[in-house]
Amino acid sequence: MSTDVTAKTPASAPTGKGAPAGGGGLLRLMLDGMRRNMRQYGMLFALGLIVALFAVWTGGDLLLPRNVSNLVVQNSYILILAIGMMMVIIAGHIDLSVGSLTAFIGSMAAVFMVKHDVPWPLAVVLCLAMGAVAGAVQGFFIAYGGIPSFIVTLAGMLIFRGLTEIFLEGQTLGPFPDGLLKVSTGFLPEVGPETNYHNLTLLLGLALIVCVVLQEARDRKRQREFSLEVPPAKLFALKLVALVAAILVVTLLLASYKGAPIVLLVLGVLLVGFGYVMRNAIIGRHIYAIGGNLPAAKLSGVRDKKVTFLVFLNMGMLAALAGLVFATRLNAASPKAGLNFELEAIAASFIGGASMSGGVGTVLGAIIGGLVLGVLNNGMNLVGIGSDWQQVIKGLVLLAAVGFDVWNKRRVGS
Repeated sequence: MSTDVTAKTPASAPTGKGAPAGGGGLLRLMLDGMRRNMRQYGMLFALGLIVALFAVWTGGDLLLPRNVSNLVVQNSYILILAIGMMMVIIAGHIDLSVGSLTAFIGSMAAVFMVKHDVPWPLAVVLCLAMGAVAGAVQGFFIAYGGIPSFIVTLAGMLIFRGLTEIFLEGQTLGPFPDGLLKVSTGFLPEVGPETNYHNLTLLLGLALIVCVVLQEARDRKRQREFSLEVPPAKLFALKLVALVAAILVVTLLLASYKGAPIVLLVLGVLLVGFGYVMRNAIIGRHIYAIGGNLPAAKLSGVRDKKVTFLVFLNMGMLAALAGLVFATRLNAASPKAGLNFELEAIAASFIGGASMSGGVGTVLGAIIGGLVLGVLNNGMNLVGIGSDWQQVIKGLVLLAAVGFDVWNKRRVGS
């Protein structure tokens, strides 16, 4: 033990500028930790900078409670799609059909509930089942038919778009039942004594903070048990402070308006559930394996065809859920719904840290990437930037994110 300390002493000694030995070494250690985790923290920093920029640019309008609530609701369907798309990309595939499938499921929901008066709970179950079947059919051709996912999902994009036009007969169909609208576009009910904040939202925010701190501490402990490299203690503490502060700010903003939207709880359940699957479940490790190195995964006994099939089945179900959320938000099904949704979901995944080669990415990264796009869209609308320049800016952000990924890989490799 003393030998190690002696060996490290010269590296942390003063260099003639009067810097304390321990402080300089600790600073270098923190910087090294940040560089090693640049991929993990890069987009979080970018999201924070974008929020700060537009908060100043809009005179604080971006962070008004009403706007924060609208930001969550307006981008909920893209975030749902991004979760599924991230898993597809990690597995080494792509899905171009999700936008059209979203529109198709929305049209079927309108046909069931508006034309045929099907009770909305039954209609929701039918729509989710249809999305799962659509994803399973595409997954079958990709996994067991050996057809590239690009081709299969491109065909699916055309088929589902055409079916949407057929079932809606080229017209907008609505409105949806009030019960479904209350669930899909409503807010948590108010409980407890009269205060200046939404009590239930505050309780959920505090519970989330406790869960996040415990989970981060548990992950760090497990990494140490397996002799894996962990960030320095001060960097870890800084990360916890940043996470707690972000959750607390969002909680207070939502609680000072109408409370948390119900769709935010849906997103929370999806984030926790799929995050656990990808980090702890066997199927999650297999998804990373087939995306990272398919031949090695096969030799290890991974049933790659079954895993690919399940990934696309899951993507179909999430696309159906996104279709229901989007259609009920507009309170109508439109033949033109879902345009470019697949591109938004793919962009969110790559901005959130996915790799073109597969095997890399996290569910949380998909959410962060979707929020980056959502804040960009909302902020640029608030400051009056035209839709033409908005497309240019979002394209540059996507290019910068992928370029950062390539640079980071080369840096780590060298």
